[in-house]
Amino acid sequence: MSRTGTNIDHRPTIGILGGGALGLSAAYRLVQSGADVTVLEKEDVIGGLASSFEVGGSHLEKFYHHLFRSDTVITALIEELGLGDRLAWKPASTASIVSGMIYPMDVPHLFTFSPLSPLDRLRLIFGMTYLKFLVRDYHPLENKTAGEWIVRWMGRRTYEIYWKPLFVQKFGDFAEKVAMSWFWSRIYCRSLSLGYLRGGFHQLYAVLADRIRSLGGQIETGQAVEKIESLSDSRVRVIANGQIREFDRVICTLPTRLFTRVAASLPDSYRRQFEWGSYNGAQCVILSLDRPLTDWYWISIHDNDYPFLVAVEHTNYMSSQDYGGRHLLYLGNYLPQTDPRYSMTESELLDLFVPFLSRLNPDFDRSWINQTWVFKTPFAQPIVTVDYHEHIPPHETPLPGVFLANMFQVYPQDRGQNYSIRMAYDVAALALRSLEAAAKVG
Repeated sequence: MSRTGTNIDHRPTIGILGGGALGLSAAYRLVQSGADVTVLEKEDVIGGLASSFEVGGSHLEKFYHHLFRSDTVITALIEELGLGDRLAWKPASTASIVSGMIYPMDVPHLFTFSPLSPLDRLRLIFGMTYLKFLVRDYHPLENKTAGEWIVRWMGRRTYEIYWKPLFVQKFGDFAEKVAMSWFWSRIYCRSLSLGYLRGGFHQLYAVLADRIRSLGGQIETGQAVEKIESLSDSRVRVIANGQIREFDRVICTLPTRLFTRVAASLPDSYRRQFEWGSYNGAQCVILSLDRPLTDWYWISIHDNDYPFLVAVEHTNYMSSQDYGGRHLLYLGNYLPQTDPRYSMTESELLDLFVPFLSRLNPDFDRSWINQTWVFKTPFAQPIVTVDYHEHIPPHETPLPGVFLANMFQVYPQDRGQNYSIRMAYDVAALALRSLEAAAKVG
């Protein structure tokens, strides 16, 4: 896609619905190409799932984020925006808690992971190595469940002890239905070295917003989209907060189920195929402690009696001095919105979660907690089942001039800033090509 201009004779107007990583990255490339862009974001802050809040002079994401070495698209954008000197890469300590014991999860320690027999350990290591280095095409894996593949190649005990508890924690009733293509992506795309933008990913989106505005684009927050419709003159009407706006093209980054609610004129055949699937919401309880809880950055919880699926001690990865000396711990969940935990108050969640922190550190005392934050959002975790790939909507919708780009289309991955930005570039180029084609016909 050209960044210096297009073949379009007039300056096209493009509306982008959503100011997360995808919407802002698409807006940036489009304003670079000469388009007149307006971003409409429902929340009062930009960033979407990567939105942040201020802690001790830095910004911290509401939902934990980091990068992998394979995340080359976002890394290039960080460099392009002049933030490369803030990007830190280093190994992160990871562990699993199984039957009440904490086990290191780096590769050498997998050879001594005592809950599995020596043979099962070798099968676990072989299976992960095979997926990481020898499988390049996930398509043959699409019609298999992760459980079926793991049992066959890594062994039933490996599945029952190591993988199945994680699937149950993450997917609940869908644990046995998760597609192998999704599991492959979790192994293939990850790295032992993690990346983080010191001071928070907020900087990336703040600079993106500044660049968009400096090139003539507009970003409006607090804008709830109520209706999208194509007009007879090939323009698109968007109603947000009761205000009517018209654009030459619209890129909608809302979840598909929300898109179908506001785009009333979609054909029934489209709805039957793409108004489909299940999502879990994300919930994070963040604790500011006066000391570290553990020595680990990431602890996966394999014991299903825990009320959270992961403990991420952010300041065991980035310095607590970046946050005014605070020690920051995420307790994370993916939950259906019907789960009682999703609607609990902060006090109720603390009463539920805090007793389990003593399992991670027997010396823990509730007095260590100085401050608490609770964040939740729906549509955070698509449930990738074996038939998922048959229901991924194309970017071009039946509404002329309207393009859809959202996390459901990040497949076989299920989310990630890197994949959102990559998709943003693709859909921005698609919108420009459609404008150029219309200009030639006209």
